[in-house]
Amino acid sequence: MDIEQKVAGFTPEGDVVVVYTMRNSKGYEVELCNAGAAIVSVRVPDKNGKVGDVALGYENRMDYVTEGACMGKVPGRYANRIAKGCFTLDGKEYRLAVNNGPNALHGGPTGFHQSLWEGRVEENRVIFAFDSPAGHEGYPSDLYVEAVYDWDDDNRLELTLLAQTNGATVINLTSHAYFNLAGEGDIKSHTLRLASSKYLPTDPTLIPKGELADVEGTPMDFRTAKPLGRDIDADFPALLFGKGYDNCWALDGWQEGIMQEAALLADPTTGRTMRVLTDQPAVQVYTGNWLSGIPMGKGGVRYEDYGGVAIECQGYPDAPNKPHFPSQVLRKGERYERHIVFEFGVEDSVENC
Repeated sequence: MDIEQKVAGFTPEGDVVVVYTMRNSKGYEVELCNAGAAIVSVRVPDKNGKVGDVALGYENRMDYVTEGACMGKVPGRYANRIAKGCFTLDGKEYRLAVNNGPNALHGGPTGFHQSLWEGRVEENRVIFAFDSPAGHEGYPSDLYVEAVYDWDDDNRLELTLLAQTNGATVINLTSHAYFNLAGEGDIKSHTLRLASSKYLPTDPTLIPKGELADVEGTPMDFRTAKPLGRDIDADFPALLFGKGYDNCWALDGWQEGIMQEAALLADPTTGRTMRVLTDQPAVQVYTGNWLSGIPMGKGGVRYEDYGGVAIECQGYPDAPNKPHFPSQVLRKGERYERHIVFEFGVEDSVENC
């Protein structure tokens, strides 16, 4: 494994923005940035051997410092939404920054994705570390976080998310990378399969109501692979609320600490596939419904809505306010450890994936 480091620039405060390129023995590359511990690019072959970049990202790496789309980043302290920006932990109420309608989203406007992480290379991996002090965006207790990236010769990109705290807090970490396996255009022709028979219905502000609903007979059914665009415009509450898919599915058979396949994304034109594995209890699928207007993409591309899809393995949204959801509380002496694997491949025919 070859890992290169390059300075992309400096923030107004003088902090350095660094880009790391991981290159495996076959010459396929992953590019990372310490701004938000972001995935910047993933260059892998299609069924004809043509190499292309399947991760959305910015032409100007400094845009990662100021952008608001969470492009490729690790959001936190709590990815996804917390209702009305408040929760109670051990009898004490905590109030967070409200930055998404009436709710808190992705840890707030100065959350982990809007912060520079400390990057380092250890043997064949890149590690980003971040210290979040007590009170950061309203969250309790100090929290130390690491995002560890491994890239191997089988084109498997593994993200290990680690955290420890000196008290008690809530935490939900994921990868908010956007993928387009064709490398251009929209992702409506991509097929998606999810290992889930139930999803989380929400209110119009995308806060889960608290129950799980069967996907059968609804546009939320991805148990058999289907194009993302097939039902994306359906007259169905979950799709109308978000102008497309921006919803959470509970993974069937989830057991804490056990890896399982969560999703399989495929592009029928290029034959590229991306298998997603995780030990997280759920997956949020966001079809890039509001990408238009973000900073210029790599190669001078202007991303439009539905230009990429994020498959975010995570805990349930608003779990701190719903005790019957899998707990996202972390306490002193405990170790938070979660894994997400993006496994890139090719198949001559992906219709039956």
